[in-house]
Amino acid sequence: MKCILSSVFLLLSVAAHSQLITDSILIKGHYRTFSYNKPSADITGGSLMFVMHGSGGSGSDMIKPTANLQAIAGNEKLLIIYPDGYLHYWNECRKFSTAEANKIDIDESAFFTAMINITRQKFGISKEKIFAAGISGGGQMAYKLALTMPDKIKAIAAVVANLPDSASCDCTYANKPLPVLIINGTSDGTNPYNGGEMFVNNASYGVVLSTEKTFAYWAALDGYKGTPEKTLLPDTDTTGHETIESYSFHEPHKPRVTLLKVINGKHGYPGDIDTYMYLWQFFKSQNASL
Repeated sequence: MKCILSSVFLLLSVAAHSQLITDSILIKGHYRTFSYNKPSADITGGSLMFVMHGSGGSGSDMIKPTANLQAIAGNEKLLIIYPDGYLHYWNECRKFSTAEANKIDIDESAFFTAMINITRQKFGISKEKIFAAGISGGGQMAYKLALTMPDKIKAIAAVVANLPDSASCDCTYANKPLPVLIINGTSDGTNPYNGGEMFVNNASYGVVLSTEKTFAYWAALDGYKGTPEKTLLPDTDTTGHETIESYSFHEPHKPRVTLLKVINGKHGYPGDIDTYMYLWQFFKSQNASL
């Protein structure tokens, strides 16, 4: 296999039945992999969305949860990328992560910048339409991108993830306003809704802020004060014993900041919404209004 040094881009495999392409980028001595479905039409000027797996997972884990969104991606001029964490974990902002990615300080910024550059060159993705979403550890990675790469990432969504507190954080905050969507469950045993110490595979990853404080950080950064608008989402799954309260700050020409508070929600996706269809609408609305 030859390495094309000009783009450090390697085509590894194509799954003919789904046109799923897996690529590799050499970043500072480490091959980093990511997958995407080959666009069926021209998506020049379209959007790019990173969808990031949780700790211990892989990019392929995210294909099923995004199936409905992937089905309309062509019409939406959207490219969904499923990156793989280094040895299944991300080097996010949690200082006390025991993951090898954190121990050796894997350069996530270089990885995501390279993926952006490649897809912009290959498909003509707009630099103003680059978004990131993730669940659990992937949500932590979404926070890191917003905190450290706000010049490249235009909006994020974090599912079952809170920001680490200052003593547990090893990122330098850019403190730039961005649209942010948070989806957290009140009965989450891994990412405590009210904050506190969190554990991954029985290892402490330090302390996270409460969901309200995480929400408040982004709201204040975006210049909001007072009380957010509250609405109750339709209870479409009556068997799940969950309800979703939406709290949102939004004004014309300002980034929207929204919290979906999943009452009785655990460490996973809420049953009352298609999470990735919902967050795509969030991303699209922000891109149109800013």
